[in-house]
Amino acid sequence: MTGPEAVTVGETMVVLSPVDATPLERADRVRLGVGGAESNVAAGLAGLGHRVAWVSRVGDDPFGRMVAREVADAGVDVDLVAVDPDAPTGVYFKDPRPEATGVHYYRAGSAASRLGPEALDDPRLAGARLLHLSGVTPALSESCRALVFHAVDGRPLGDALVSFDVNHRPGLWPADRAADVLRDLADRADVVLVGLDEAERLWGSADPQTVRRLLPHPRVVVVKDGAVGATALPRTGPGVFVPALRAPVVEPVGAGDAFAAGYLSALLRGLGPTAALRCGHLVAVRALAVPGDCAPPPDRRDLDAAVALPPDRWAALDLVAAGLVDEAPADGGNAAGRLGAAAGTAGAVVVGTGVAGFGTPAAGTTGSVVLGAGAAGSGTAEAGVAGSTVVGTGGAGPGNGRSGR
Repeated sequence: MTGPEAVTVGETMVVLSPVDATPLERADRVRLGVGGAESNVAAGLAGLGHRVAWVSRVGDDPFGRMVAREVADAGVDVDLVAVDPDAPTGVYFKDPRPEATGVHYYRAGSAASRLGPEALDDPRLAGARLLHLSGVTPALSESCRALVFHAVDGRPLGDALVSFDVNHRPGLWPADRAADVLRDLADRADVVLVGLDEAERLWGSADPQTVRRLLPHPRVVVVKDGAVGATALPRTGPGVFVPALRAPVVEPVGAGDAFAAGYLSALLRGLGPTAALRCGHLVAVRALAVPGDCAPPPDRRDLDAAVALPPDRWAALDLVAAGLVDEAPADGGNAAGRLGAAAGTAGAVVVGTGVAGFGTPAAGTTGSVVLGAGAAGSGTAEAGVAGSTVVGTGGAGPGNGRSGR
């Protein structure tokens, strides 16, 4: 059997977000989905025609089965996703606010936090051309940090290109703790992707050239500057800047992962720096146009046609007319094919209504998010308490619905 062309490693969680984009404390319905930086990249690469394996760990619970199924449905090989009988699948909640969408994680002690260096030593990964990691993983635990250092130092996949998306998450570790570790990891990778805003937050770097000087060893450093554009800076020679495209923004979450998928796909195809940055932008605009973490990438023919445009036509590209972005649905529904949601409003899930595996709250509390202790050793969902969330169980040790209303 042919092995994977690309491998990604990291945690994917179940994500719950209010259906009506209201703050969590006022939400009575939530949409259930799946989100994780590395599996988002894997799904994007698979959608662009690459053979991709995702290496991770999930709990032996309904959420773990959902995560594995959704990632597999995106065309990704999940045979190397371990099932942990003693730790739960991580969960996070989106909290829409007028100023920004907040995120609340319940992932401490999750199954994926127990990943270690041995996860990459499987012979089924031999022959892969690309290994992709992110700065989320080293923040999860000491064993996860050891895994990422093993990937960039030990090179368990041999000659595979190692890409590293800095992806600093302040909610997991503040900049003063993360800065040196992320810089060290990034400088040991072959390809680095970093947002200019996070580079400034972590290292005080205000422009792409300063970032490149801080990271002298990678073959190429890609600095993304939001709606402005992205710059690819090789180890030697001049950099290349490609402006971003004007695109409708429904939700920015997942756009960075989509950019990574497009850019890395272009590298695997042997395309040049300008074409690779354009591929990144074109895949990213698809993610911007849907209310979730992941969207199917553009058709390869449409993508290649846009990549080949002269600069003036690139700047004026009509994404809808070119078939690269669907017109936004009038009702704000989900885009079909997105990880973790069905078409239209079918992705809406009311948690705590007695659906198998989610527990049943007291009468009159339909729509509550039921958080509780669940299985032994899983921790609680109370604010500030270490441990992962169990959203009911439907069986022994059901969640406590009293504080979930």
